[in-house]
Amino acid sequence: MAATGFHTADELNALLPGTLPGLLGLTITAHEPGRLEAALDVRPELLAPNGYLHAATVVGLADTACGLATRALLPEGSSGFTTIELKSNFLGTLREGRVMTVATNAHAGRTTQVWDAVVTAAGSGKTVALFRCTQSVLWPR
Repeated sequence: MAATGFHTADELNALLPGTLPGLLGLTITAHEPGRLEAALDVRPELLAPNGYLHAATVVGLADTACGLATRALLPEGSSGFTTIELKSNFLGTLREGRVMTVATNAHAGRTTQVWDAVVTAAGSGKTVALFRCTQSVLWPR
């Protein structure tokens, strides 16, 4: 599978085993150009020592959703991308259940892409975090 272009949710899920998103238990649930949905089940290994969902788990979910979605909007001829900046505002947390995110594109240019993700508790719809990242588009040398 090429590093760029549109991939179905099933094709993207096939990339995850053996990677950090695979270890987190992340699943892509929907994908269309400019939008990607993903989720994971909260389990003890994903909690901080205080018993709440670890911030790194939330960032891993949101960053993976944005990163995988970036692939579909890369300009023709580019060789890939890398995250150059990310920010999260944590508004809530979970101890159990399912956490999900929707990543949407805010800007898809020749040199950068900007993505937003809203992370929510699947059961209540309560916002857990707001996330934004900037991806640098890579070009062959």
